[in-house]
Amino acid sequence: MTSYPRYVTRDFKYYDPLELARKTEAIVCKGNKRKYTKFYCVGVYGGISTGYTVGCNLRCAFCWVDWSRDFPEKMGEYCSPRQVFDRLVKNAKKSMVSKLRISGGEPTLCKTHLLELLDLIDMTDYHFILETNGILFGTDKGHVHSLRKYRNVHIRLCIKAGTKEGFEQRTGSKGEFWELPYQGIKHLMEAEVSFHVACMNDPKLMPKEERQSMLRSLRKIGYHNYLEEEICDPYKTSVARMEHAGFDIFEK
Repeated sequence: MTSYPRYVTRDFKYYDPLELARKTEAIVCKGNKRKYTKFYCVGVYGGISTGYTVGCNLRCAFCWVDWSRDFPEKMGEYCSPRQVFDRLVKNAKKSMVSKLRISGGEPTLCKTHLLELLDLIDMTDYHFILETNGILFGTDKGHVHSLRKYRNVHIRLCIKAGTKEGFEQRTGSKGEFWELPYQGIKHLMEAEVSFHVACMNDPKLMPKEERQSMLRSLRKIGYHNYLEEEICDPYKTSVARMEHAGFDIFEK
């Protein structure tokens, strides 16, 4: 799979994230099944039962996800929506938490799998959090509007950059796609789906001027609500990817 982008390097060739989404879906989706690596509960969101998906359509240098993001053909196992639901609920009951999520890779890939999973969760009282980079939401308004019927779904959309140049540098994607997550935010607002915006704007990665550009872009599309601002933590995978990309922000 020599044409499949892995991780950002100093001489990285920029890719089309929509094409990468299609290539990744061909690997991690099989009918209504999707690849996952693991299921367990974590302390974020006050405690949440999580399934970790395989595969993403961005190559963020700061990403903490395990190497299944970069080598999806080598890792994970295919799970049906019912299998994912059962494992999420089993762990939630064991840890006595009321929230479920899928995270890790990009959960909006494998749309059929996602919607069938949400159909099952909608028959319960669990709250579901869907974490996304917003790229596909920016191009597929129908995908966003399909979420309107679910009672307990909340979207966490994480934008990666405030400029074309920042997007290219930190995700490896072609800069022409940098505004798609902002378009995804517009679609979520129009659909009146519960969501909030997060951003990886660690000052060691994002210059002050770019952060201001990001805030202006959010105001321009009418988003004035909560903004979750992230710091890049030194996970082993994050450190390795940052080194490959030529960033040096972690203390030795």
